Amino acid sequence: MSKAEVLFLNNKAMERLGVGDMLAAIADVEQVYRLNDSGDVIAPGKCVLRWGQTVEDENVLGRINAMPGYIGGSYDMAGIKWIGSGPMNYKKGLPRASVTMILNDPDTKLPVCIADGTEVSTMRTGASGGVAIKYLSKSDAATMTICGCGAQAVTQLAAALIVRPTITTVYAYDIRPEAAERFAQNAMAAHPGLQVIPTADVEQAVRQSDIVDCVTLAFEPFIRGEWLRPGCFVMNMADFEVDYDCVRRSAKIVVDYWESIKHRMISTVALMWRDGLVKDEDIHAEMGEILGGKKPGRENDEEIIYFNAVGAGIMDIAVTARCYRAALKKGDGIVIPFWED
Repeated sequence: MSKAEVLFLNNKAMERLGVGDMLAAIADVEQVYRLNDSGDVIAPGKCVLRWGQTVEDENVLGRINAMPGYIGGSYDMAGIKWIGSGPMNYKKGLPRASVTMILNDPDTKLPVCIADGTEVSTMRTGASGGVAIKYLSKSDAATMTICGCGAQAVTQLAAALIVRPTITTVYAYDIRPEAAERFAQNAMAAHPGLQVIPTADVEQAVRQSDIVDCVTLAFEPFIRGEWLRPGCFVMNMADFEVDYDCVRRSAKIVVDYWESIKHRMISTVALMWRDGLVKDEDIHAEMGEILGGKKPGRENDEEIIYFNAVGAGIMDIAVTARCYRAALKKGDGIVIPFWED
């Protein structure tokens, strides 16, 4: 048998290889949505290793998710995302999420790369939000509220500013006021000319916003539908963050992967489906259908649109595959013998 090798890419190698390139990540995510819509993926879904019995337990004790898949097209790569989430890690000075990516050759099925995927995960989730903003927010959106000022807020904002350079004002809300303050200071340093306002009055912020982006660990809704003004785009990027009226008032309900959202059963629209308040036919589109031209995105500036994303490992595989192939060209990373005669 021939020798088989695995390329190991740690976080610093991934940085050198462009994992932090948001424009490239947005292109990756758009392509994944298109390939998913055309059927050129294998995405069996997410396996959740959960501590505790309830959502409340999980938001304290954490979970580890396994997300395998195959992505075709120019990526032509299989793999798995193995992501641990420790909500209380901040008390130890550790990141909440830690991710290991394994890429497998789709022909031999042997592993070819092991990579740190922590920034991959934050980048592709930010990029997913950016793609949604590109197709579903008003083209002249100027004011945005970001709820949840952790690591994900950074990439959500970066992607939003790429696809909507019209944004001039961002309200930052977090249950920890110091987190909102820190995010605002860092965001204005990173994006000169942008006004970022930390706020404890989320209602006042939402009522003024064209885009409301929620990236929190909330298990009770804190955004009310009555606050949404005409043309608002509300993004439920995590758990039970927005109330049922946010969905009821929306002209369009758009999701990334509907079956995965129902399986996860943690976001607002999933809970409404469970309770019989939303039916499958009420979902306007998955993002892939919009990018593929099968369904329209935003059609006028008066529509309130609701978007929910659960994510998929194929997005992480696409980003990691791009970095892996760059590593092969540059000779970066550490080669590890996997199988020897």
